[in-house]
Amino acid sequence: MILHSFRSIALAGLAFCVLMMAVALGLEHIGGYEPCPLCIFQRVAVIAAGIVFAIAAIHNPAGRVGKVIYGLLSLAAVGAGVFVAGRHVWLQSLPADEVPSCGPGLEYMMDILPMRDVVSMVLNSSGECANIDFSLLGLSLPAWTLIGFAILAIAVLRMLVLAVRQR
Repeated sequence: MILHSFRSIALAGLAFCVLMMAVALGLEHIGGYEPCPLCIFQRVAVIAAGIVFAIAAIHNPAGRVGKVIYGLLSLAAVGAGVFVAGRHVWLQSLPADEVPSCGPGLEYMMDILPMRDVVSMVLNSSGECANIDFSLLGLSLPAWTLIGFAILAIAVLRMLVLAVRQR
């Protein structure tokens, strides 16, 4: 009932992104869990999706084209998050002897390498990301993040359905 308007879905998506970031920052600053490079990339995807949801809610375009554009931008951010979180869950599921070697620290890579190379190195050689430091109900934090992105994807698909059905 409540999620029948474009703005309400965008606001719900924004609220969920804020919740995801609050949990991540709480675990880092209160729980003492240091984020690995893939965790940081997932945070970037959450923030990007949140920004798109916020702008979509503020703008609340009347036309179908604007709504579809915001839906596709949200879908791109959420899709990137699904990809990174899925990669992270996959890395954590590997046997210890198949885990790639750890790369240099993210800050160091960001200082000396172009962003394209940083992304490539993090996605291909993040052995430190295979460690499971936190789990809840048998699922690691990246698995929970993947579930969060799936929920956001449902919101985005609802936005797109509303946009397409608009006359």
